[in-house]
Amino acid sequence: MLLVTADEMSGLDRKTIEGIGIPGIVLMENAARGAAGFFLEVLPDILKRRIAIVAGTGNNAGDGFVLARIFHDKGAQVHVVCLRSPERLQGDALTNFSILERIQIPVSVWDESRDFDLQWKTVAESNVVIDAILGTGLKSEVQGLYRKVIETMNRLPCPRLAVDIPSGLDASTGRVMGAAVKATGTATFGCLKIGQVTEPGVDYVGRLRVVDIGIPPAVIRTSGVERWWADEDFLSGWLKPRHAGIHKGTAGHVCVLAGSRGKTGAAALICQGASRVGAGLITLFIPESLNPIMEVKLTEAMTYPVPETEEQSPAESGLARILEFLEGKQVLAIGPGVSLHPRTQELIRNLVPQAPCPMVLDADALTALSGHLHLLQELKYPAILTPHPGEMARLIDGTARDIQENRLDAA
Repeated sequence: MLLVTADEMSGLDRKTIEGIGIPGIVLMENAARGAAGFFLEVLPDILKRRIAIVAGTGNNAGDGFVLARIFHDKGAQVHVVCLRSPERLQGDALTNFSILERIQIPVSVWDESRDFDLQWKTVAESNVVIDAILGTGLKSEVQGLYRKVIETMNRLPCPRLAVDIPSGLDASTGRVMGAAVKATGTATFGCLKIGQVTEPGVDYVGRLRVVDIGIPPAVIRTSGVERWWADEDFLSGWLKPRHAGIHKGTAGHVCVLAGSRGKTGAAALICQGASRVGAGLITLFIPESLNPIMEVKLTEAMTYPVPETEEQSPAESGLARILEFLEGKQVLAIGPGVSLHPRTQELIRNLVPQAPCPMVLDADALTALSGHLHLLQELKYPAILTPHPGEMARLIDGTARDIQENRLDAA
């Protein structure tokens, strides 16, 4: 599934409307109908509830107006609250607002000169609130009325459903822009946004559904975006069907360099993980003195004792033996619990550029590469790196806070 920034999503919309010729109002209708279907899944009794739709002034509000019409047509009791004067509406949002008036859906327009609680009563007495205030184009901190509305909405005891993205979230980073709606469910349009799957945004979207709004596949394919969310559909393409005659010798041989004194559990967990995903053979490179422990602890995996340091971690003197054994193997996992001993770190730095198979680099292996990123340019085969924020910070000489604020840019 394509993973996009706010600007990239805007570009896809624009190309669909201007380049392909599909009117924006068609995309808006598709978006709202898809959202309505999803919201019915999240709250099967939503049509029996009093629904308040809180709207801003942009296309996000337009989506909310279409939702109001759809639920009204299905017999629900719907009330729309506009936080700004309808005179500020334009284009497709204005068109759909005008329809509300013609089919007599109740609409309240917020007046900041009047008492907040009195005007909020309509929302507070509802059984479900739909957030159509701010969309994915948010660039600045939420302030004033919008912020107060969002904070008050979050205190309501009823479910909150978000249109495209919870208002107040940065769609590109997941950052909370002052305040953000804490949604029960979010129907996002066209493509998944980065801010919906990264912290802290992931904690605000609730149950998430990507709604097909009619952007042609050709527009997606030619978008130039090379960023994907590894969902089940994406990963299923990597898993080849297994024929009836498969056996351990044809199901892949995973090698593991992990574990040291006090951290043999890390090595055991890696081997168990490889077994669970169906590896035919698993071999653990383990310091010689720890081999008896792992012989007892592991059932499916085999062990291969290697020279060790005085702290019972793998030593650089075992490099040649490890490289020889790796010939013809399918993958090597390096790092968990292997230790930060200088000789072990030297082993890793020599092993990584020479490994004759793909690798997964984690934990202490990533620390070994800190300050030596040039080694990644010397790889003979692809590698997957799995750093946590602290490890990533060490790799790129940053801080964990910097990484957390924008993980994808750091990567």
